[in-house]
Amino acid sequence: MKIGIIGAGRAGVALGYVLRRKGFEVVAVASRRQASLETAKTHLGPDCFYTLDNNLAVQMADIVAVTTQDREIKDVAAQIAAVPGRLDGKLFFHTSGAHAASELSPLDGKGALLGSLHPLQTFPDIAAGIRDLPSAYIFIEGAEKALPALKELASSIGVDVVVIESSHKMLYHVSAVFVCNLLTALLYAGEGVMGRIGIGLDPFYPIIRATLGNIEAKGPLLSLTGPVARGDVGTVSSHLEAIRDMPLHRRIYKSLSLAALEMARKRGTATEEQIAGIRRLLEEE
Repeated sequence: MKIGIIGAGRAGVALGYVLRRKGFEVVAVASRRQASLETAKTHLGPDCFYTLDNNLAVQMADIVAVTTQDREIKDVAAQIAAVPGRLDGKLFFHTSGAHAASELSPLDGKGALLGSLHPLQTFPDIAAGIRDLPSAYIFIEGAEKALPALKELASSIGVDVVVIESSHKMLYHVSAVFVCNLLTALLYAGEGVMGRIGIGLDPFYPIIRATLGNIEAKGPLLSLTGPVARGDVGTVSSHLEAIRDMPLHRRIYKSLSLAALEMARKRGTATEEQIAGIRRLLEEE
C-alpha cells in the first residue's frame, strides 16, 4: 500500500510521519512550495520522493491523501482529473473536517474511490500534530468501497475510528469549532478581563484542567458550577456592571450565560424565579 501526500503543511507532514511510524510506505509528498517540501523532508526523511508536481505523487501511489487547505481541495482534484488516463481503484481522501468526500468529485468519473479522513485534533505545529495524532479520534466518510481502506488507515493513525454520514460533516465541524477554536477564543477573552487587574492565565490553569477533567468524567451538564448554576441574580448583575465598558466581553458573557441558564434549568439547580431574573439581565440591551 503506497501512499502519496499532496500538501506539505502541518497536517500532511504529521499524518505522513505517523503513517510511516506505523509501517505504511509513504512514497511521495507534493507541494506548491519548495520550502514546505524541505520542511517535510526533515520529518519524513530522504527516502521519500518530494515534488512540486501533484501528478507525480498520484502516479507513484495507491492511496493519495489531499491535505491542502480546504479551499484548495476542489482545484487539486480538478487538476488531477484533467490529466489523461484512468484512476480505477485508486483511493483519494482529503483531511478537511468541514467538507465531505464530494469535494473530490472530479475524480469520480476517472474511477477513483473517494473519501475523507479527519483527525479530531488541533495542529498548531507539526511537532504537536505528531505528538497528538495517536490520541485522536479519526472521523471518516466516503464511498462504500473506500471505507475498508479508510478504516485501516484511521485505526493505525488514532485511538478510535468513527464513521460519519456525509450530510453530517458540516455539523460535526461546527461542533469541533465550538469545543476547540472557540474555547481558545473564550480563554483569550478571559485573559482580556484578567489583564484589567494585572493577572495572567497561569493561576487559572488548575481550574481549567479541573473543569475539563470533570467534563470528561461527568459530561458538561453535571459539571457546571458558578453563579448562573446556583441562580445568583446579584452576582450576575455585578459581573455585567464590572465589564460595562467591555462591550465584546459583555456579549460573550451574556451569550454563554444564556446557555448556562438552560443547563441550570435542566438540572433544576435554580428556581424559576431565579432563572427569570437572570434571563432579564442577560437579554437587556
